[in-house]
Formats: sequence, structure tokens, C-alpha cells
Amino acid sequence: MQANILDSIASQYSSLTRSSKKLADYILTHKSEAQYMSITTLAEASCVSEATITRFCKMLGLVGYNDFKLALAKADPTTVTGDPAGENSGDEPNDSFEGLCRRLYQTDVSALSETLALTDETSAQKAIDLLSRARRVYCFGQGGSNVMAMEAWARFSTASLNFIHIEDSHMQAMASSLCTDQDAILFFSYSGATKDMLDVLKPAKNNGASIILITHFSNSPAAMLADVSLLCGPSESPLQSGSIAAKIGQLFIIDYLFHGFCQKNPEICTAARQATAQATARKLL
Repeated sequence: MQANILDSIASQYSSLTRSSKKLADYILTHKSEAQYMSITTLAEASCVSEATITRFCKMLGLVGYNDFKLALAKADPTTVTGDPAGENSGDEPNDSFEGLCRRLYQTDVSALSETLALTDETSAQKAIDLLSRARRVYCFGQGGSNVMAMEAWARFSTASLNFIHIEDSHMQAMASSLCTDQDAILFFSYSGATKDMLDVLKPAKNNGASIILITHFSNSPAAMLADVSLLCGPSESPLQSGSIAAKIGQLFIIDYLFHGFCQKNPEICTAARQATAQATARKLL
């Protein structure tokens, strides 16, 4: 593979199959956008199959699609430092500290605005209903998404004992294998496409547990298993994985789920929040 993935695609273009040329044409025309797409989204946009994309990546000497997105991000000058395409998040060498802070502020505010624009009231209310009916709610995620799962558990734990957080992916898989139709899983995955995620969600789905997914992609493998998907912004390139902006969008979703849950269960939540506040007050000086 050549140093620049775009040069590699161009040099091998003449030897590509018809479907691979269609994919290459789309990527070369939309190189900045393609790095933000899931494999399913790119397949739909370029009118080829996911299998074609997988073969295309291997033809380029890459392990898989995620490796391809990373190579594409490195080849794009607008994201080589981890900035969103067409924007700067304050990483310019000559930028002042005040300029850096203002740029980051705008990025974070934009993340909230994008998440609000993606919010669907019907889906949100369905998620709140599932959380309210569940005997147990498991808050799961892997990697950086596990941090968000822990945040959700910590927030809901002030109002209910029904929320459980498990960090280890093996223990998550074990818990999901014992789920029933009385349980729910609140799962965080920006991409909605990881192997560990499927190891957790498939057994839970087979057991009839409700699945609430917090993700960016509405047509990801995880979304196909979820009873309801709640979408967060903003778009994230492979070089921005785990960005604060994406986490801010997810925190907004946690917040509206929590307040919706408390509105639906006012007496229980009010008593629980008073009790937990009193308990933690004793810890303060």
C-alpha cells in the first residue's frame, strides 16, 4: 500500500472491477465525507454492497473497513490533526489560548445542537417507557463508550436501584445471557459496529430483553438489534475517536432520559433523590 490511500486507489483504478470503480469514484469525490460513514452508510451512498467494500479494503492491503477509514482520515488534510472536516477545533499551532477555547466552545455547542436536531420525541418516550418498566437496566458500553455507560448508571442511581453497570466485556456477555423479557439494556456505542457489542446484544435480544441504543448511526448492526435508537451528534472521524464533543451529545441524551424517567415516576424518584442527596451530604465537609 502506498503512503497515501488516495494515491493507492488512483494507481490501481484501472484494474478494479465495475463495482469497485463505482466505489472508488464515490470515495475520490467525497473523500472528506466518507471517513465519517459507517460501512452500511457508505454502501448505500455509493450503491455497492458491503461485501464489495470489504474486498476493496483488502485489495488495498488493509485489514478491514476501520483500517480504511483511518487511512482515509490521515490522507485528508482537514482531519490530519483530528479536526472536523472543514472546521478547526483549536489545534492550530499559532492559535492563542483564548482562540483555542472559543473554537472548542463552538464545537461543543454545535454538538448539543446537532444532537437536539437528531432527537425524535417518539423514540425518546419509548426509551423512557422501557426504562420505567424494566426490572433491571444494564448500562453497558466498551472503551470510551463504557465511560458514558458509567455516567448513565451514576445519574440514574440517584433515583432508582434498578440500574446496574458492569465494566468488563466478559461479565457483560454473561449478564446479557441471563437477561429476560423483564430486563433492559442501555447500550452506548458511537459506531454501533463492534464485535464485543454483538457478543452482548445478541444473547439479550434472543432472551427478549429490551435494547436501547445510544449511537450516531441509525443503520448500524447494533441499530438492527435495538428496540429503539437514540442518535447523538456530531460526526467523528477515526482520528477523533472518543472526542469530548461526541460525549457531550451523549450526556445530553442521558440527561433527557433521566428527567423523563423522573417525570414518569415522580413519587419513587423524589423519595430516592432526597435519600441519596442526604446520604452524600454527610460526606461533605
